[in-house]
Amino acid sequence: MDNIRKKIYWVWFSLLKLGSIKKQKLLSIFGTPKKIYNATEKELLSIKGLGVKSVSEILDISIRKKLEKHLEYLENNDISLITIQDKEYSYMLRQIYDYPISLYVRGNVELLKSKSISIVGCREPSKYGINCAKYFGFNLANNGICIVSGLARGIDSYAHIGAITAKNGKTIAVLGNGLDTIYPKENIKLAKKILDLGGAIISEYPLGMPPNRANFPARNRIVSGLSTGVLVIEAKEKSGTLITVDFALEQGRDVYVVPGNINSINSVGTNKLIKEGAILVNNYKDLL
Repeated sequence: MDNIRKKIYWVWFSLLKLGSIKKQKLLSIFGTPKKIYNATEKELLSIKGLGVKSVSEILDISIRKKLEKHLEYLENNDISLITIQDKEYSYMLRQIYDYPISLYVRGNVELLKSKSISIVGCREPSKYGINCAKYFGFNLANNGICIVSGLARGIDSYAHIGAITAKNGKTIAVLGNGLDTIYPKENIKLAKKILDLGGAIISEYPLGMPPNRANFPARNRIVSGLSTGVLVIEAKEKSGTLITVDFALEQGRDVYVVPGNINSINSVGTNKLIKEGAILVNNYKDLL
């Protein structure tokens, strides 16, 4: 792991609640987080669109005092911070409009550059959905494709399970909270298996960030952004899964759908996506 202390200003930058677009703008003006850290109030206020609230966040002493605690935790738990300026940063993710400025990574950093497919779906899958998630996760991973999902209960979990069941299968779990917490708690053992078998758990959120509801739509843009396409397995009519689909379409990713039973509420969203032009898949070879 890189010496995290060399990235002290990037860690500080990740603690600021400014949003990706504002952070991109600041980096385009100052070049590095260190220069932003050392900027004066006058310099910051002169930036069009930044605003008093954002400037106060940047100059907040309490945030700066948290740095040592964060650095110690990252060192003690082998967590890397991959920034937009690092060669390890995902090429695919770099192409999206609101790419994360940095990613905390526990596990195999190299997976960020792997050929990947995202698998998403509902949190209360049917037996059919569970079998499909395991089937696609296993067979795609068995053919060298990294499986990306969100470690949520339901389809996400079974896609990860399918991937790590394959020989040398790899998977990336993208969290909507800091890496000092695994959410949901029921997936703590699954998260450990992912890491033990060469996978990765990542997040753009710093340590201490709880799994707030508002974090998950932003998390979903990373799930889709890391991959060449998104495979949807079971989604209700107003499923949160469809947020990931929207991001995928905005990002120019392919959207694949496993058709479902017309009598199941879990198939209303997926079958509608097929009617709207998503690519129907019957088996993993369709994706390969």
